[in-house]
Amino acid sequence: MQKRVLEIMDTTLRDGEQTSGVSFSASEKLTLAKLLLDELKVDRIEVASARVSEGELQAVQQITEWAAINGYLDKIEVLTFTDGGVSLKWMEKAGAKSQNLLTKGSMNHLKYQLKKTPKEHFSDISKIFKAAEKKEIINNIYLEDWSNGMRNSKEYVLEFLDFLATQPVKRVLLPDTLGIITYTETFDFLSEIIERHPEMHIDFHGHNDYDLGVANIMEAVKAGCHGLHLTVNGMGERAGNAPMASAIAVINDFLPEVKINVNEKALFKVSKLVSAFTGVGIPSNKPIVGDSVFTQTAGIHADGDNKNNLYFSDLMPERFGRKRRYALGKMSGKANIQKNLQELGLTLNDDELKKVTARIIELGDKKERVTKEDLPYIISDVLDTDYQQKVFVKSYVLTHSKGLKPSTTLSLEINGKTYEENASGDGQYDAFINALHKIYSARKVELPDLVDYAVRIPPGSNSDALCETIITWELDGKEFISRGLDSDQTVSAIKATEKMLNII
Repeated sequence: MQKRVLEIMDTTLRDGEQTSGVSFSASEKLTLAKLLLDELKVDRIEVASARVSEGELQAVQQITEWAAINGYLDKIEVLTFTDGGVSLKWMEKAGAKSQNLLTKGSMNHLKYQLKKTPKEHFSDISKIFKAAEKKEIINNIYLEDWSNGMRNSKEYVLEFLDFLATQPVKRVLLPDTLGIITYTETFDFLSEIIERHPEMHIDFHGHNDYDLGVANIMEAVKAGCHGLHLTVNGMGERAGNAPMASAIAVINDFLPEVKINVNEKALFKVSKLVSAFTGVGIPSNKPIVGDSVFTQTAGIHADGDNKNNLYFSDLMPERFGRKRRYALGKMSGKANIQKNLQELGLTLNDDELKKVTARIIELGDKKERVTKEDLPYIISDVLDTDYQQKVFVKSYVLTHSKGLKPSTTLSLEINGKTYEENASGDGQYDAFINALHKIYSARKVELPDLVDYAVRIPPGSNSDALCETIITWELDGKEFISRGLDSDQTVSAIKATEKMLNII
């Protein structure tokens, strides 16, 4: 059975730009237009509304110049208005060849916004279509508020469609302008229209006010529509439009009767770029493109993935140019950690793995976020304990006040006996070291000299969990190193010092 080809029209640059606070520059629009058509391979893009501004005109001119050279000009669409042909003149200046004429798809809008009769409205549309034909401009038409029209003034909508069947129109665009219909209504309304006008090309334009955008998309395709309007990241007014990435995945996985041209692997790249241009962040749990949607957190899930991929579904990250990740935290378990170690090319024995797991859980309990890049540091810190610990930093108070020297009160346990001292210094760690010297001087034990002090975070880590302090000491002419790891820089230095005390 031959599949029905379904057109995907992206309206991020027009309807998506109606997201509160979002405005694309001309160069951003051109960059995205190229990406949408060349890499994502959508069939059409709606790039602007006519007559909005001089900047909008320049943006469309740049896009149409590029599109004409690359054979995409008929894929560039502009929203126009029933304004006696003023929008058409703007389109000519812009070099665009496809208009999406905005008209009234409900009696309510027609009566209260245009204050015209259906006959008058149809007459205005007919004149614009004829003028467009003379200019060799393709006619597509939006029936604004169509979903409310079908609910409350169906006779008017059907009369409108009967009129359009006599007109030089290429596509009829049916928007759920306020995002109010359910998926059952979407199927019923579109089925009735497509059965009445099987020759008509019908696009469905869904909004997401009830979070039903993707469900409505599915039912529109089942009803037999010929095109869908989507936006990257679901950009758009109020709750936005039906989101591109989710809709494409659903179509490919659940609607085998249709064929689309969209390149799934480019979805994540385009999503990130739109987010960067708009400043509108992508929720980490947003399907397909969110940062955490291909991340397993629970250790039991990672274990299941090791045992015949028990927690895999058809939504494999590789489809979208992404990779599965295994989170590190208090829910991790050994399986998650092993997955990350494999990526780094590291191996640990069972005992070492237990120690590392315990440390990661400890960090997770503190609500610290650990990444794969932190692992070598954690391993180094945890396994750097080939001594029997006899010295414990039991407690300390670090103070830093404006106009006063930093000070420390320290409680130290050595071989089961507790010592307390306080001291001031040039910084909190210096005060800590001075208090330590007091304790060891009283015991007539010499401490090593601090030769070098380096602080670093794991390269490539984007977590806030870890800071490593590496201190080089010298005692009796020999140098040695101790490391400390913590989210707090001073505490990591104190931990490195505690290791030094046990080494000596």
